[in-house]
Amino acid sequence: MAGPLAGLRVVELAHIMAGPVAGLMLADMGADVVKVEKLPGGDDTRRMVPPRVGGESAAFLMMNRNKRGVALDLKSEGGKAALRRLLEGADVLIENYRLGTLDRLGFGWEAVHMMNPRLVYCSLSGFGRTGPYAARGGFDLVAQGMSGLMSITGEGPGRAPVKVGAPVSDITAGILAAMGILAALQARVTTGCGQLVDTSLFEAGIVHTFWQSAIALATGVSPGPLGSAHPLNAPYQAFATADGWINVGAANQAAWLKLVAALEAPDLAADARFETNAVRMENLPALVAALEPHFRRRTTAEWLTVFEKAGMPAGPVLGINEMLADPQTRARDMVVETDHPLLGRVATLGSPVKFSQTPAGVARAAPMLGQHTREVLGEIGFAMAEIDALIASGAAAGI
Repeated sequence: MAGPLAGLRVVELAHIMAGPVAGLMLADMGADVVKVEKLPGGDDTRRMVPPRVGGESAAFLMMNRNKRGVALDLKSEGGKAALRRLLEGADVLIENYRLGTLDRLGFGWEAVHMMNPRLVYCSLSGFGRTGPYAARGGFDLVAQGMSGLMSITGEGPGRAPVKVGAPVSDITAGILAAMGILAALQARVTTGCGQLVDTSLFEAGIVHTFWQSAIALATGVSPGPLGSAHPLNAPYQAFATADGWINVGAANQAAWLKLVAALEAPDLAADARFETNAVRMENLPALVAALEPHFRRRTTAEWLTVFEKAGMPAGPVLGINEMLADPQTRARDMVVETDHPLLGRVATLGSPVKFSQTPAGVARAAPMLGQHTREVLGEIGFAMAEIDALIASGAAAGI
């Protein structure tokens, strides 16, 4: 691949999701991401089953495509020596170990910065490296609860708290980490020096509350869940049709007038309760009740045709399989196939960022445990006999 990050060496000392998302984003853009898995067992995602694809964890295959895999026992001197040499020539280290773990192994920020001053060291954790919760472990569910996300997700007040279906704090933390890494690499162009990049699942959850935090900071009132509705605009939510659901986004006055015209409901446009966005928000339950019967008159497909002609933003609520098969998904190369040494062709998600001159893409399947240990250690100066000795001692694993 000749993506925009071609020539960049990234060492991913990370597991499960947030750290691997960061590595995945950089790998898609052409970086050589070397995933260092622990021994014994490797990344815990390998055991997140079912489902499996030919005996391999589907979750691991998804999170680790486009990377090369090395397996090291970092409690052994041989494993530490191999990682040390790998980091000496690397541009970036991504890690999501619990605070203090890598310090005890000799690979904390200070030690690695002395070893390689140009290296960008990215640390992902549950709550960040500072503050009263720095030592706590972090999980997406916990972060969603503490960031306020679960208080604004769900059908309405008085119902049980609901998390966002996708692990958004894990995924967003990985994206924020990739953004921070790229910013630190840009700063290195000027300073010649790497730096510590620190982000967390907690902060990744918080950044999804921009609208709700704006309301709370302005009014002192914590917004609650609104189902699919918007806290600042109406109507902007899902409505049941004759055969399914449709999302409509009448996020401004012009769109509202297009909507009522398309619904053939001029009485709604003349209703004083719905005249402006402010009063529509004040009367949201009445607005929804007035709109629902109109939407039930036609199927989702019929409404989509009507709204497209009217220039009204709308879209169906798709299941995951429907999304994966959607022509727009396919046109944007968001489902691609990779060649796995055991499984053959394996489908995975594509890169979400496109470049006109230095295309991103997915070129590798997720590695088998230790698949590239011999290849990578050979590149950084280990003789074949040394590699054989490391594998024989259990300090490394290779195929």
